[in-house]
Amino acid sequence: MSFDPQRTAVIAVHFQNDIVGPDGAFAGFFRAEVERTGVIASAARLLAGARDAGATVIYTRVAWQPGHTDLDANSPLLGMVAQTQCLQDGSAGAAIVDEVAPQDGDGVVTHKRVGGFAGSELDATLKAAGIDTVVFAGVATNASVEGTARDASDLGYRTVVVADACSAGSETAHAASLESLGLLAEISSVDEVLAGLSQSAGANA
Repeated sequence: MSFDPQRTAVIAVHFQNDIVGPDGAFAGFFRAEVERTGVIASAARLLAGARDAGATVIYTRVAWQPGHTDLDANSPLLGMVAQTQCLQDGSAGAAIVDEVAPQDGDGVVTHKRVGGFAGSELDATLKAAGIDTVVFAGVATNASVEGTARDASDLGYRTVVVADACSAGSETAHAASLESLGLLAEISSVDEVLAGLSQSAGANA
């Protein structure tokens, strides 16, 4: 596995307090697996290595205006957002957790749907940067990660999902999502991605 860092973006999906934090609105769904898998630490290592190799780092975050006047709660998941009144833009819950906070030079794309491409600037941002390969980490594997990765594949990007930098509500859901995504994306690990980025970066040095 090899990557051209200049054409590769690592996309960190929904590492927000309300989603992965211990006291977030969705803690009852995702926090146990976040802790068991150590996904935040794994993602932090992936992001740091990507920056060191010269790859682009982009965060996708989901947030709505106070009062959720811009939320179309057309699914059970988004209905839970409306019910809990979470992920309001500007709130602590909508912020990215400190352990993987964006650094200078990183991009942040805010959207209002489960997938990161729908109604957002993500595709335009990637194309403007000359990106043709996207590498995904985040939560939840079987929701926003999978939805965004499927769209990336349909849009023509080389798509990679980093299994140990993603988690879901259960190990079973995570595994089933990866199995399904294997038809559309390369399933990899943090170590494999970093090795591929470092090898290419070294060859271009």
